[in-house]
Amino acid sequence: MALPAQYESPRAWREIRDELRRSVGESIYELWLSPVEAQQSDADVLLLRVPPETRSWVVERYGRIIEACAAQVLGPSVHIRFAGATEPGQPARARHAPTALESVMSQPDFNRRYSFQQFVIGDANRLAHAASLAVAELPGQAYNPLFLHAPPGLGKTHLLHAIANYVLEFGGGATVRYTTAESFTNHFISALSSHSIEQFKRAYRDADVLLIDDVQFLASKAKTEEEFFYTFNALYETGRQLVLTCDRLPRDLVTIEERLRERFESGLVADIKPPDFATRVTILRKRAALDRICLTEQGVLELIATRITTNIRLLEGALIRVVAVHSLSGRPIDLDLTGEVLDSLLPAHQAGPPSIPAIQAAVAAHFGISVSTLVSASRTAAVAWPRQVAMHLARRLTDASLPAIGQAFGGRSHATVVHACRRVTDQLAVDEKAAAAVAIITTAILEAVDRAD
Repeated sequence: MALPAQYESPRAWREIRDELRRSVGESIYELWLSPVEAQQSDADVLLLRVPPETRSWVVERYGRIIEACAAQVLGPSVHIRFAGATEPGQPARARHAPTALESVMSQPDFNRRYSFQQFVIGDANRLAHAASLAVAELPGQAYNPLFLHAPPGLGKTHLLHAIANYVLEFGGGATVRYTTAESFTNHFISALSSHSIEQFKRAYRDADVLLIDDVQFLASKAKTEEEFFYTFNALYETGRQLVLTCDRLPRDLVTIEERLRERFESGLVADIKPPDFATRVTILRKRAALDRICLTEQGVLELIATRITTNIRLLEGALIRVVAVHSLSGRPIDLDLTGEVLDSLLPAHQAGPPSIPAIQAAVAAHFGISVSTLVSASRTAAVAWPRQVAMHLARRLTDASLPAIGQAFGGRSHATVVHACRRVTDQLAVDEKAAAAVAIITTAILEAVDRAD
């Protein structure tokens, strides 16, 4: 049986490659996946040719991602096979979980927007900014470790990426490793199960600068805490730089071992507080200039800064939602439109985060499908995009971990959630209608939370 005509189309393969770029990032795509070529095959199997020297890595590390991207373009019935990499008749699948070292090495590029130049300095974050810049200029010599603590959404991750970007540009070849406490835990568990613990240790302990986000999630993980303790000591004793972020002070991490809390306090502890009004307005002005947003009335930014006071992420998100509604309705970005959007977004009192089921229900209702369909095994475009939007919103609006989100969507994997979040983020950046739809769904979710409270 010949391959269906749509599989043979060069355009289809180009679309699959475009999906891959969005899923794994430009640098990883160019390094590993750009040499992959499509060949004709039988029935609903698409045969791919990979250079022999990289075949095993591509199949094991990216096989599932390639198949997911092919399904997005060609439909759920397609299967992928790699020439020379699998037994006849067997679709290409990763034969075993990637090693911990592979997982660490495949981390995405640092966000270039998160630079020291783009970080708005105010009284609330001046010490944290100055300390981060000093660490970037003199890793291991200024403040080691540097411990940044603040509630979510105030710029901790921005500073971590700014340090990484600075060291990569001016550090004379120094190596930088960024991870979250959650990822560190997952890599460690993978290393134990795959008997690659020495590779895991080298991947982290050979870094000149190690950046760890959200260390509060090390709590109650005894084995991971112990490994992190030894990693911390190995880096510190050899003069390597450590920078850690947390949502609370070290002394408040009561479920983490005392010896680790003492290590966190042994350097500089710098906090970030909510920005004052002037800083909030400056943040919005920078974002508007960066995104080339045309404002009909300059008081728009002041109005947003007045209404949102405690979270930079929410501050910028409100501006994005105003722009999204403007794009959908054609109304100018003025005080009337901004006030309406803020009234719909902001509850009269501080509400808790929405639940994942509430997010699933709102997304399903918007797209006219049932929740059971949303979390089903269906991979049709009419279901796949709403599901990815729901995963993206679950990641943004809740505190749930990636594995927990995947479990709530039919037992899907951590990697599937990551792929969904990346695809939605990329699509929102280029598709105004999609951005407006997601803004409307978000508003509906937040309003439902407010009514429930």
